[in-house]
Amino acid sequence: TRGGAGIAYQACARCAQVWYFRRFFCPGCGAAGPRDLRAEGRGTIHAGTLVHRAPTDEFRALAPYRIVLVDLVEGFRMMGHGEPGLAIGDRVRCGFKPLGDRLLPYFEKETA
Repeated sequence: TRGGAGIAYQACARCAQVWYFRRFFCPGCGAAGPRDLRAEGRGTIHAGTLVHRAPTDEFRALAPYRIVLVDLVEGFRMMGHGEPGLAIGDRVRCGFKPLGDRLLPYFEKETA
């Protein structure tokens, strides 16, 4: 990923399952001690929606904004923000945009 931030994910050494949300065991086979890895940030849009009614004042300043589900090349799915014109099937790359004191994953269409 660009900008020094990254997408952390985990993988099981026993069954090779991968997942996005941090756990101390594999959700597939129950093995302890998963490996911590860093995704390269490339994937394909699985689904998306345009948010018009944001849940907080912080997000209202961004509205309308696109939320996307992305199937990353490493084999897991994650949610993030995306540029307005993204559609299902688009190949994308993740960067990060600041919002207050945090960074939000932000997907942009991948250029050849």
